[in-house]
Amino acid sequence: MNAYVPILVLGALATAFVVFSVVAAAVIGPKRYNRAKLSAYECGVEPTPQPVGGGRFPVKYYLTAMLFIIFDIEIVFLYPWAVQFDSLGMFGLVQMLVFVGLIGVAYAYDWRRGGLEWD
Repeated sequence: MNAYVPILVLGALATAFVVFSVVAAAVIGPKRYNRAKLSAYECGVEPTPQPVGGGRFPVKYYLTAMLFIIFDIEIVFLYPWAVQFDSLGMFGLVQMLVFVGLIGVAYAYDWRRGGLEWD
C-alpha cells in the first residue's frame, strides 16, 4: 500500500488544482456577456438555425482527423523503436519501413482525396 501513496497524493493535488481553478475562474472572471459571446462559434461563419447543405460535413474533415490520429499513432510507435534501434537489428528496421510505408499510403490517399486543401 505504501507504494501507492505518492500516486494518491499526486491525484489529490491534481484534483484540488482543477477544482480551485474552476472555482477561481467562476468567481474572479469577468462577467460581461454580449450577443457575440453567447452565440455558438462556428469557425468564423455566422451560425444558422438550419445547417447549410442539410447538416452534412465534407469528408475532408474526417480524412484530416483520421490523418491526425494516424500520425499520432505513428509517433507512439516510432519513439520506442528509435530507443531500441540497436538491439532490434535488421528485422526491426524492415518492420518499421513496412509500418512507415503503410502510413505513407494513408497520407497519399488523404492527399489525393483533397483532405489537405482548405479552399
